Amino acid sequence: MRYRILLAGLCVAMLPAFGVNAQEGDAAAGATVFKKCAICHVADTDKNKVGPSLNRILGRKAATHPNFSYSPAMKKAGEGGLVWDEATLRDYLHDPKGKIKGTKMVFAGLKDDSEINNLIAYLKQFSQ
Repeated sequence: MRYRILLAGLCVAMLPAFGVNAQEGDAAAGATVFKKCAICHVADTDKNKVGPSLNRILGRKAATHPNFSYSPAMKKAGEGGLVWDEATLRDYLHDPKGKIKGTKMVFAGLKDDSEINNLIAYLKQFSQ
């Protein structure tokens, strides 16, 4: 029994080496999740709405999308070096006001990790 547990643990530990990411999401399911965001954001173009465009968000420094008036808190985060990678985006999507105190984004966040993973997979399509 102990060997089965050890073997299972080794298999899980080796998944990243084979390109399998436990946090990898489904972009098609993420498109559905994005409908919650689409009231204020777009991802497929650089056009800002009430919120900034999320086109090419991954790898972008916070508060740097052109022609958008960011909150002082978001500007400070960007000036402090916050770059939107998967980890920071995951934290922000889970609790926007907790990640950046003073953000003017009113969305409460996504509590379901699979929704966040799917949404990030969706946004990746527009971050190439």
